[in-house]
Parts: sequence; C-alpha cells; structure tokens
Amino acid sequence: MIEPSHYLSTTVKDLKPSGIRKFFDLAAGMEGVISLGVGEPDFVTSWNIREACILSLEQGYTSYTANAGLYELRREISHYLKEQTTVEYDPEKEILVTVGASQALDLALRAIINPGDEVIVIEPSFVSYASLVSLAGGVPVSVQTNGEMEFKLQPGELEAAITNKTKAIILCSPNNPTGTLLNKQELEKIALIIEKYDLLVISDEIYAELTYDETYSSFVSIEGMAERTILVSGFSKGFAMTGWRLGYVAACPEFSSAMLKIHQYSMMCAPTMAQYAAIEAMKNGKEDVLHMKKSYKQRRNLFVSALNEIGLSCHIPGGAFYAFPSVHKTGLTSEEFAEQLLKEEKVAVVPGSVFGASGEGYIRCSYASSLEQLQEALRRMQRFVQNRV
Repeated sequence: MIEPSHYLSTTVKDLKPSGIRKFFDLAAGMEGVISLGVGEPDFVTSWNIREACILSLEQGYTSYTANAGLYELRREISHYLKEQTTVEYDPEKEILVTVGASQALDLALRAIINPGDEVIVIEPSFVSYASLVSLAGGVPVSVQTNGEMEFKLQPGELEAAITNKTKAIILCSPNNPTGTLLNKQELEKIALIIEKYDLLVISDEIYAELTYDETYSSFVSIEGMAERTILVSGFSKGFAMTGWRLGYVAACPEFSSAMLKIHQYSMMCAPTMAQYAAIEAMKNGKEDVLHMKKSYKQRRNLFVSALNEIGLSCHIPGGAFYAFPSVHKTGLTSEEFAEQLLKEEKVAVVPGSVFGASGEGYIRCSYASSLEQLQEALRRMQRFVQNRV
C-alpha cells in the first residue's frame, strides 16, 4: 500500500481549502436557511441569451472553436471594452476567451510569474488570489486596508510593500468582498506607483457592470496603464451567467500570446455553446444588465441602511453586490459570529477573516437575494445582535 500524501505537491498540501465553501457546506445540511453567502446573481440568465445557446445546439455547433475563442465573440468583446474603457483591443491578438474569469486569473499569473516573484494582493481579497499566486510559483504579499477608510487602498501602504522581487499587483474594483469602488483619481495615484517601480497590474473587473453611484473607471483607461495591465473579466456577474463558465482576458499581444499557449495545453477552448450565448449577451444584453443593476441598488440601499440601524456598522459599497459590515460591537470574531448566526437564526454569511487578516471583525453579506429574503434575514440578524449587545 502506498501513502498518497507522500506523492502530493507540497504547494498543494499547504493550500487551505476555501473558507467560503465551509459555510456553504454547513448551510446545505440545514432547512430554512437564508443564504447571504452566495457570490452570484439571483437572476436567471436572460431568455434571449439562453435561446442563442439552444439555437447553436440545434444548428450543430458542438465542435471545438479556435483556442482563443470564436472570432465574432472576441470582436464583440473588443467593441464592448472600447465603450467601457476607451481602450481598443485587437480581437485577433489581444483578447482570449476563457473558462470563467477564474481561469483568466490563473492564466495571467502563470504567464508572468517566475519562481519567487512577489505579487501584491490587496486585502480583504477574493479567496483565490493568494492561492493562485502560490500555485504559479510566486509569493503573495498582502497589503491591508481598513474599514475606517472604506477599505480603499492607500498609495503609501502599497509603496511600502514593494521590494526588488515585486512583479505585479492584483486589483479588484468593485471589490469582492467589500464592494469598495476606486474612482479615477484614486486609480491615478496607484498608477504613479506602478510606473515608478515598473510593475504589472492584473485588474479583475468582473463586477464592472455593477456600480451604483459613480461612473466606473477601468485601470486600463488611466494614461500609460493599458500596456502594463492584464484585464480580466467575464459574463458571470453582470450578465447573470455564473454557470456558463465564460470569461475573457485582454492584454497586449505578448501577454495574450503567452496566456494562449498555456490555455492551448490546459483547456483547448471555452465551451462552444456558451460562446454563442455570450455573443448575444454582448449584442443585446445591456438592457437586462441595467435592470439587474437598478434592482441591486434598491436592495443595497435597504440592506445597508438596516445593517447600520441594527448596530452592524457598514460603509455604502460602491459596486458589486456585497455588504461588509463590522461585527466588532458584538465581541465575537467574524467566524464565531457567522457560525452562531447560522446555528441560532439560520442566516448564512461569510466571515471576513477568510478574505485576509484585515477582514477579521467583519462579515460578507450578499444582497443578491429577493427583498423578502433580505428583510427576513435582517429581522433574524437584529434578533441575534440584540442578544449580544
């Protein structure tokens, strides 16, 4: 008998399982749970998008596409990004269609990292960033933000973390888990540091469609940053297409070519029928995005206002569909709060600690649920908090 653990990669053995999944699994075994932990829209993919997928199947489009994705889809993505960012990407050489934004992030990191390279991760951060850096052979370096500054990256904190081994920084705006949105002036200050130290940026813009109070600013739209930036996005959040697993990456030809080589060997191409659906999303899905955005803003306003009334202090998130309230007032750690809230009131949230050290003392709540569910969850949370303060 062999001992399988002896054969495992030490990098993989050292990886921690997703802290988000732990609470999903706990909630899955309970009845009557209201989940505020799921990071996906509660809307069904629009019918015209689903119909485009069905039509592609009926027409027999079930073969591989080009490794980079259907040219028509890449062309539509190029048009879309030109409108959104003002930067024009060549669909032939600078856009790659991926299996979700998660694969796009993985490709971007593997394409640029040499063993020992440092990549700065802004915390609180999505749980996969640091792990993907490690899997690519790099060293994740955390830069912490704080609730008093609405979790906005401070240029001085970023600069202090840079060493001669730093190669890149991962930015996510609007942010998961905090919902924090960086405006153009804030991005410009970061850009000065990126240029000063000759760094690259991986800009995760998966929530770009979901901003509420300010016009969205892409990092690539900052002067001189397009050539230094690998833009990662997809269809999951803005177009309510999480299960379709379709994303894309846009970057200069050298970066795109490197990522394409990895993609060719590891994935071949993204699902064909999903790509046809995405073409329809790009062409005719914007009205549905605006409808979802309007609904999320209404829910955000109700939910965040109620959290503050309950005593869970929360800044107003500028984008995405997450609130990140403080639970310090209860005297509980974020994990204690989440576990006890689930056990006693059957409301599932994610402890902020799974998103990095600066997330401790906070919880992530998704307001991508119906108003009725949000209101009931708030009633349960109020009862829970009142018993502890």
